[in-house]
Amino acid sequence: TQVPALGLHARSPAMRTSQKDFNHAVNQVKLLKEDPGTEVKLKLYALYKQATEGPCSVPKPGMLDFINKTKWDAWNALGSLSKEAARQKYVDLVSSLSASSKSPSPEAPAADRKQPEGDSLVVTSGDGITTIRLNRPSKKNALTTQMYRDIIAALQAASKDESVITVLTGTGDYYCSGNDLTNFTHLPAGGPEEMARSAEVLLRDFVDCIIDFPKPLVAVVNGPAVGISVTILGLFDAVYATDRATFHTPFTHLGQSPEGCSSYTFPKIMGSSKAAEMLLFGKKLTAQEACTQGLVTEVFPDGTFQKEVWARLKAYSKLPPNAMRISKQIIRNWEKEKLHAVNAEESSVLRERWLSDECMNAIASFLSRKAKL
Repeated sequence: TQVPALGLHARSPAMRTSQKDFNHAVNQVKLLKEDPGTEVKLKLYALYKQATEGPCSVPKPGMLDFINKTKWDAWNALGSLSKEAARQKYVDLVSSLSASSKSPSPEAPAADRKQPEGDSLVVTSGDGITTIRLNRPSKKNALTTQMYRDIIAALQAASKDESVITVLTGTGDYYCSGNDLTNFTHLPAGGPEEMARSAEVLLRDFVDCIIDFPKPLVAVVNGPAVGISVTILGLFDAVYATDRATFHTPFTHLGQSPEGCSSYTFPKIMGSSKAAEMLLFGKKLTAQEACTQGLVTEVFPDGTFQKEVWARLKAYSKLPPNAMRISKQIIRNWEKEKLHAVNAEESSVLRERWLSDECMNAIASFLSRKAKL
């Protein structure tokens, strides 16, 4: 099948791909400046295998080996495609990637240029406000393992800087699409157990850092929010959302369980049945529903959202900073110990979920659906 988004062109039989063209394309992949992403890498892998070995004939890996299973699914999906056709598709795909990875022309406006991966978090300070901005718009601001570490570092720095208020927001159409599920495909030497153990510690540290944050912490939800970007909202002091935003916690669909203290904060904020509808059944809330249920402080029309919210935050940043810190401390102190205990318990339960067949099968199925371009 053609993949229009990648600009592939069918060649005429007269323009058959030679072995030399194919070998050249294999070398070009190693020279790509930007990571093309998991979906494209799976497609390249499958086409390479089909071009060199023909249709998939190896046994299907077990469900627990979901990296190799996902690769097998991608190869197997090519069916009886001939080696020659697979070579053509491989060469066409690589040439489209090489073309798109060339640096932008001088006249390209700065806003259109792709941010390097290292800038997936942008921290700025001014007007008494430190802003932590998720900056992977092409990936809907999905959180990588490194971004978790970077947000922890940014919060620790913001807790000590001169700012009065700290804001978390996103770049582009999305606020945050939750975890980048390819985090689960980078297995360390110790295998799934080591991955689950280190992910548990990172998650616990991340949520602990939000629980302990001493200044007013505000979420400026500029678009749809998914997963952990929703569950931690119960720990923020104010949540402002555009009317375009939605709030979705599809944990059960992925064989997982709640985190971010939501198993405690959500029933407390919205009542047990509304919380269960979100956390057990994955009901997606509109911004207005989230506001009615108390998860969101206020909803603004999308057209005036940025202007209205930032004007309000600038006014708040003029309030006496020590009074706000002390007031927050009094409000939160009664529950801090409880929240840390909830976080530890949720993180521990999640580690077990990540190692379960149910969770691994759900993630493998999700990644393999994404891989079928």
